[in-house]
Amino acid sequence: MSTEFRHIVRVAGTDVDGRKNVTIALAELDGVGYNFAYSLLTVLGIEHNTRIGYLSERDISAIEDALRDPARIGFPSWYLNRRKDPESGKDMHLLSSDLEFAIKNDIEREKDVMSWRGYRHMYGLKVRGQRTRTTGRKGGTVGVRKGGKVAQQQSK
Repeated sequence: MSTEFRHIVRVAGTDVDGRKNVTIALAELDGVGYNFAYSLLTVLGIEHNTRIGYLSERDISAIEDALRDPARIGFPSWYLNRRKDPESGKDMHLLSSDLEFAIKNDIEREKDVMSWRGYRHMYGLKVRGQRTRTTGRKGGTVGVRKGGKVAQQQSK
């Protein structure tokens, strides 16, 4: 652990606030959740409650190397966010812009193949089997118009 405090730390191409706990700061990265960050720090032997601004450059580089290839340090394949990539067939863990690009390509592939999921994406409908009878509606409200006075009953 370093005695020098850095207010902004660059981790995996993203600037992180140095005052945050290491686990919370890593969970802010796209493609890294809280549980993944906690497990990663446990495997690397880094204290979870330290501020990321106090970590040394060696610790930061160890974290970045582990984020690039978590399987190398002993993470099981089911813990990675991209298993059996359609192009390469490998188990990978993607971060930030690579993750966004892969998701975008997956959706485009579904549309090109004209699968049911691709259709749902094309028409802006729910894809994962959620109900659509009452939720997921777009546009203005449809129904009875408000305004005007209600006609009074006339007594005889």
